Amino acid sequence: MASYNRVVLVGNLTRDPELRYIPSGTAVADIGLAVNDRRKNQNGEWVEETQFIDVTLWARTAEVAGEYLSKGSSVLIEGRLKYDTWEKDGQKHSKLRVVGERMQMLGGRSGGGGGSQGSGGGEPATAEPATAEPATASAAGPPDKDLPF
Repeated sequence: MASYNRVVLVGNLTRDPELRYIPSGTAVADIGLAVNDRRKNQNGEWVEETQFIDVTLWARTAEVAGEYLSKGSSVLIEGRLKYDTWEKDGQKHSKLRVVGERMQMLGGRSGGGGGSQGSGGGEPATAEPATAEPATASAAGPPDKDLPF
């Protein structure tokens, strides 16, 4: 049987990233993410639910998070679920977390994080190469004849 483990989340940081380095020199950042879900209940009323998710970022993605993100920052995380278990004081503990493999900062730059990412200044600070489409000459949108419907 085939299996697939992918998670895509968009939310806001609940705290500043906790950046550290393991003995090999690899950066690791732990972030908390609040993800809101809005749906109708059985009575037809809108209900807001917030899920709080722990995310671990590695290597350059962790360094970018530590440099540019802070509590309240909006971010998209793509990664995989990981189930951690450990024993402390004779009791077994477990936790489901997300290992972030790709991160995209959303929204504008607010305050902190001066300096550039070393890629020429004007590019967005992302954890992977930019895949944005080239800017079009008209900001008003495509002409009517180009609409697909």
